[in-house]
Amino acid sequence: MHVVITGAGRGIGKALAERYRTAGHRVTGTARDGSADLVLDVTDPAGHRAMAAALAGDPVDLLICNAGIYPDKGQRLEDGYPPAMWADAFAVNVTGTFLAVQALLPNLRAARGKIALISSQMASDQRAPGGSYIYRASKAAVLNLGRNLSTDLRAEGIAVGIYHPGWVQTDMGGAAAEITVDEAADGLVARFDALDLADSGCFRTWDGREHAY
Repeated sequence: MHVVITGAGRGIGKALAERYRTAGHRVTGTARDGSADLVLDVTDPAGHRAMAAALAGDPVDLLICNAGIYPDKGQRLEDGYPPAMWADAFAVNVTGTFLAVQALLPNLRAARGKIALISSQMASDQRAPGGSYIYRASKAAVLNLGRNLSTDLRAEGIAVGIYHPGWVQTDMGGAAAEITVDEAADGLVARFDALDLADSGCFRTWDGREHAY
């Protein structure tokens, strides 16, 4: 199995790559800083074209769109959330996800592969305690993107799942988070393995619970 993972240089993406390699699968990981197999700034269309060229004719069984940022921690409603921060977050979290899917569609079609999008429970309108407006809005857009992709790609046999990875002890989640990177990665691998067309469009947590949209 050939697995492509964006944002594979650290955190959950790195842990996922390690698990798939240990299981004997081929992994192509991307990272903006060159800490993975391919250098890819997911905001750069030219980078996606270069990735597509590098993998041309190479079937992809699983694409995991993991790259993401959470820039608006601690921002104040009164004077925070500047426009440039909105633009940066949507460029990485939403546009970057779409461009990765678009670039690798021929590879996914060749394998009748699967797509896993990492969103967040913060995308759900059932969890709206306020704050983190940029991150919440961007991850809600990822959830919407995944639902629509699942509709468009169903006839081609490509399943799409959207996942909350848990509140994880990473640079993004912080030391006080609820679960370790290893727990998140183990749970997500199990979710991706179980993903099929009957499940396409699902929004699930790392440990298999259905999440409200």
